[in-house]
Amino acid sequence: MTEYGRGPGSEPWHPEDPLYGDQGWGGRQAAHGQGQYGDQQQSFPQDPYAQQHQNHQQDPYAQQHQQHQNHQQYPQQQPYDPHQQYGQQQSHQQQYGAPQQDPYAQQPGSQPQYNGGWDTGQQAAMPYGAEPQDPYGQQPGGYDPSQDYYGTPDAYPPPQPPGRRDAAAEQQRQQQDQQASTDWDPDGPQEETHPFFTGADEPAGREPRDDDDDPDDDGSRASRRDRGGSDRRGGKGKKKSRSGVACLVVSVVLIGGVGGVGYVGYTFWKKQFGAPADYAGTGTGEVEVEIPEGSFGYDIANILRKNGVIKSSDAFVAAQNDNPKGKLLQAGVYLLKKEMSAASAIDLMLDPKSQNAFVIPEGTRNVAVYAKIDERLELEKGTTAKIAKTKAESLGLPDWVDDNPDVKDPLEGFLYPAAYPVSKGSKPEDALKRMVARANKEYADIDFEATAKKYNLDGPWQVLTVASLVQAEGLTHDDFRKMAEVVYNRLEPDNIVTNRKLEFDSAFNYLMKQSKIKISSREIRTNPDPYNTYYHAGLPPGPISNPGMDAIKASLNPTTNGWMFFISLDGKKTDFTKTVEEHEKLNDKFKEQQGLG
Repeated sequence: MTEYGRGPGSEPWHPEDPLYGDQGWGGRQAAHGQGQYGDQQQSFPQDPYAQQHQNHQQDPYAQQHQQHQNHQQYPQQQPYDPHQQYGQQQSHQQQYGAPQQDPYAQQPGSQPQYNGGWDTGQQAAMPYGAEPQDPYGQQPGGYDPSQDYYGTPDAYPPPQPPGRRDAAAEQQRQQQDQQASTDWDPDGPQEETHPFFTGADEPAGREPRDDDDDPDDDGSRASRRDRGGSDRRGGKGKKKSRSGVACLVVSVVLIGGVGGVGYVGYTFWKKQFGAPADYAGTGTGEVEVEIPEGSFGYDIANILRKNGVIKSSDAFVAAQNDNPKGKLLQAGVYLLKKEMSAASAIDLMLDPKSQNAFVIPEGTRNVAVYAKIDERLELEKGTTAKIAKTKAESLGLPDWVDDNPDVKDPLEGFLYPAAYPVSKGSKPEDALKRMVARANKEYADIDFEATAKKYNLDGPWQVLTVASLVQAEGLTHDDFRKMAEVVYNRLEPDNIVTNRKLEFDSAFNYLMKQSKIKISSREIRTNPDPYNTYYHAGLPPGPISNPGMDAIKASLNPTTNGWMFFISLDGKKTDFTKTVEEHEKLNDKFKEQQGLG
């Protein structure tokens, strides 16, 4: 293999190669150092930079073609020796068979000529005044104009002469190189040309490119920028100004980012370790706040914050944890103030005076509950009672409620005694539903069925009725179990003392919607109302009050001492007896005290 990658043997150039025939185009292409018109030969010293530039611009594929031809013409290529230039010219002319002519004899005073060809540096120079010869036509296997190498259907079009093909581009490159050599200062600072810093856009109609990949580049960075269209001498001040603005923008962005991170960090630190926001003092004005059932901690705090009582939920929870009684806060309606400190809000909520809840005491009848709801909601008297009567079935009563038509109020016994949030502006049915729901919840844990079976009652409804009687007649917690035993003993079938009559004043007062201690015997013995237990044996049609849990549990577990009678002489203490004789003695004493004689 030779240094050009081909073997030493001859190999004809493929006629379909578009560079075939470029060298010595038609015998008219001038060699290097020779006039273009063939009538005058110039002599000049070789310019290494120009030769290098020309070799750089030469098509490498064309060079390879010329080198291949030289390999075919010359079996061995010798390095260039200026002392042997003249001999090489003669040997070359003899090889082609041209007449032996001395160019120096024909051109007196001329200098020795450079023996390079058009591009390879091996083509012999032509004598002065002679017609250009076709070197290919003088050797075997050379180019023959009479033969058509492009006659095949797949042939390439004839190549254009290199001078005609690249003349305009070469002239433009030379002008650019000359300008680049004038403008570019390799020791000066290089200006930034990126559009982000210069503010300039890419020229219209041209794709953005990387100057380093330009195949026509001559290695000059300045020429690359000049060909990009930038004016180095006329726009320096403007570009430097834009670069300064860009730096200022970057600085502002960095400062803003650092400030934002600092603010977030400070907020996080303050939230985690700083004291929560809080008001100072005991507040002003008055506001009613309802705390629903099941609210604790942050639930209560959020409600207070939304109503303007406290400033932050965190402050309230912290104050609640610091107060030993803070966990005792319950559901209800509270009368508080605006913009209170968290600690003062907790203190006021623990004070019973601030609680504005709707409270139903144990043993309260429904008629009293209805009147209190009307008063709380500022409604006309009787409004809630009418709603209770017409909407009783839609308020959530359980299925075991007796539908006996003698029942005066099916809601009796289901307005469970407790504290309820009944705020102004709410509806009566909302309060009633809440009370019935509370009763259902409390009764769900009680085995009414077992008690009814044990004492021969008609289901849970009658057990609840017993509890309402115990609640109405008993004065203390100790009285409830004894009172329950009295009820069950009088309901026994073998009771011949009262003949299964309860004879409770509380039931008669219920039907009369009153609370009297002094009731005449004539009145109480003659009223036929189903709720009059002096007139009718057995239990009344339904409960006569809303019993509390103590009375209900006492009804489930009464005493077994044989109590049959009871009486309260002073209204503060109840005396229980087992026989009629013991009861009559206490009864006579009671009449004497009351002046009934």
